[in-house]
Amino acid sequence: MITWTDDAALLAARPFGETGAIIEVFSAAHGRHAGVVRGGASRKIAPILQPGAQLSVTWKARLDAHLGSFTVEPVRSRAAAAMGDRLSLAGLNAVCALLAMVLPEREAHRPLYERTINLLDLLGQTDVWPLAYLRWEQALLEEMGFAMDLSACAVHGVNEDLAFVSPKTGRAVSRDAAGEWADRLLPLPPVLAGKGDASGAEIAKALGTTGYFIEHRLIRGLGDKPLPPARMRLIDAIARYSA
Repeated sequence: MITWTDDAALLAARPFGETGAIIEVFSAAHGRHAGVVRGGASRKIAPILQPGAQLSVTWKARLDAHLGSFTVEPVRSRAAAAMGDRLSLAGLNAVCALLAMVLPEREAHRPLYERTINLLDLLGQTDVWPLAYLRWEQALLEEMGFAMDLSACAVHGVNEDLAFVSPKTGRAVSRDAAGEWADRLLPLPPVLAGKGDASGAEIAKALGTTGYFIEHRLIRGLGDKPLPPARMRLIDAIARYSA
C-alpha cells in the first residue's frame, strides 16, 4: 500500500457514486492530485469539500497508477471570505479553475503552492487582492516556464518608455522600437512591470496581456482549450473595482 500525507488546497469536487466524491487538490509536495473521498457527499464531509479550502490530506492506493482514496481533515475554510463579495468569489473560482487546467498531474510546484496559499489568504481584502492576483498570474507563467522579461526593450536594450510586450518572446518593447509593428504587439501597462497606477482598470488591462500567454502558450499544448470562464468573470469584477 502506498500512502502519503500533505497540505493541500481543494480545487474541485464532484460526486462519485451515491455517497462519495472525487476531489482534486493542489498539494505542497505532490502537486495536482485526485482521489476518492468515501462518504464525501455526507452532511459531515460535504461542507468541508469547498473550492479553496485548505486541507490536510492522506492519500492511499495499492499502486501508484491507481486513482486512490483521500481522507481529509479541514485546516482552513475560505468559504466565508469568498462569499463576502463578488470580487472574492470570482477570484477564488478563477484561481481554482486555472490551476485545475494547467498544472501537470502529480508534479510538485512548491513555490507556486505557497504563493497560491498566500493569495487565497488575502480573499476578502479587496484593497490588495486584485494586484496580488496579477502578481500570482505572472508567477504562474514563470513557474510553468513562460516568464515575461519586462526589464528592458528587446530591440534597443533601453528601460525607458516600455509600452509593449512581444507576443512571440514575452519581452518588453519600447514605444520607439515598436514603430509600425505596434498594432501587432501586446500592451504593457506600467502596473505589469511593477510601476504606476494599480487601479482596477489598469490591472484588468495587464491581465489581458498575461491572459494571452496563459491561453496561447501555457494551455495551447493541452488541447487548445479556452481560458476558464471564471477568469473572465474575475477580470470583469476587477475592471469595476477602483483601487
